[in-house]
Amino acid sequence: MDKLSQWLEGVGIPHIRTREPGGTPLGEKIRDLLLDPAHAEMNEETEVLLYTASRAQLAAQIISPALKEGKWVLSDRYIDATLAYQGYGRGMDLQALRRIQDWATKGLWPHRTVLLDCSIQVAFQRMQGREGEPDRMEQEKESFHQKVREGYLELAKGEPQRFIVLNAANPLDQVLEEFRKKFWEPLSRKMQ
Repeated sequence: MDKLSQWLEGVGIPHIRTREPGGTPLGEKIRDLLLDPAHAEMNEETEVLLYTASRAQLAAQIISPALKEGKWVLSDRYIDATLAYQGYGRGMDLQALRRIQDWATKGLWPHRTVLLDCSIQVAFQRMQGREGEPDRMEQEKESFHQKVREGYLELAKGEPQRFIVLNAANPLDQVLEEFRKKFWEPLSRKMQ
């Protein structure tokens, strides 16, 4: 995200950065509820509705106005996260999730999704190296995270024109080079 933001600045493309859940004052409060390990009892419907509420606020308050101003929006997670986590990970109905996301965002779907893919073992090793306690979602079993990963890969397979899948098991410089080749170079050619 940092590198893409730098590249966009370098060529004068106005953009904003945001994250999910969160990105707005209300969304950040919802984020606290969603990720707090103290809420381990949260049921699946509550979880998906809270993620969707945060997203609806972000779409209305931040994303839609930015797009109307001609800005690019870089978001750390968006609709695909709900489809992967709650759809594939929790086993919730994908079509129902798509409908509620479409309704909540007024049809505001991503143009591109960059999927940083690595094995669950690599992801868990990296999480162990972080400071602080794992959040509620990070504390899920390895089998859940495997389903989420497989879900993301299935989404990418279903929409190869939208997804850019990068091998995130590689060192950062290699991941950035792969991103440059798959995203930035084709985009640069179109802008010329």
